[in-house]
Amino acid sequence: MPNGLQLEKALDLLRAELVTEQAKMTEWTTRAAWLAFMRFGRRRFDAAATPDSDGLLFQYGTYAFSGRPMFTVDLTRQFDVTDDDGEHVHYVQVHCELRYEPEPDLKALGSFDSWFFHDAGADLDEWFAAVEGRLALLLGRRPSEIDLHEEPV
Repeated sequence: MPNGLQLEKALDLLRAELVTEQAKMTEWTTRAAWLAFMRFGRRRFDAAATPDSDGLLFQYGTYAFSGRPMFTVDLTRQFDVTDDDGEHVHYVQVHCELRYEPEPDLKALGSFDSWFFHDAGADLDEWFAAVEGRLALLLGRRPSEIDLHEEPV
């Protein structure tokens, strides 16, 4: 999307949204992170002019990425980075990972993932509502860990 925000600013913008939401809350919860991610997800960036160049990914499951198993909710924004000729170079993903102790009710959720792409014709509010339904069990909980990071993929 021409004239959008610079891709290089995405992680800083997500961090600022989380800080803003945290300032409103007396206790940091999944709901606070989700509200911040929704605001971040509505912002448009200067991504390539293709239907899959600016996407949101919601995924969860129990993983042992940090050494011990944790139930992880990963709120991700993915951008297609192209060269001057418009050819795909790589993707950049900006992650907000919320980690919880792997309690039986969370483990029972299994794993799930869902994508939304801004320029593919889907309705963002419908996607947000569907994702929030999947988060219902977690919205009032406090994550054990929160990790914000960016990576090329």
